[in-house]
Amino acid sequence: MEGTPLTVRYFAGARAAVGRTEEAVPAGRSLDDLTAELTQRHGDRLAAVLRVASFLVNGVTCHDRQAPLPAGATIDVLPPFAGG
Repeated sequence: MEGTPLTVRYFAGARAAVGRTEEAVPAGRSLDDLTAELTQRHGDRLAAVLRVASFLVNGVTCHDRQAPLPAGATIDVLPPFAGG
């Protein structure tokens, strides 16, 4: 399962910045590595969202951005939401 790609799901402003709801990316990286790659891939608009977003890894809040992400994991990108 080591080579199983990660699924990145985008919500709200992240979805608008990327223009899609999800994408697959290669496994074998940390959350910091992943956000750097996504910034390079999608540009400044997404970078601004990623700076303030929260991240779920398989439904659990990610607190260690340097830890390797599990192969096959689903990463949710959750920008701050307005309203309540």
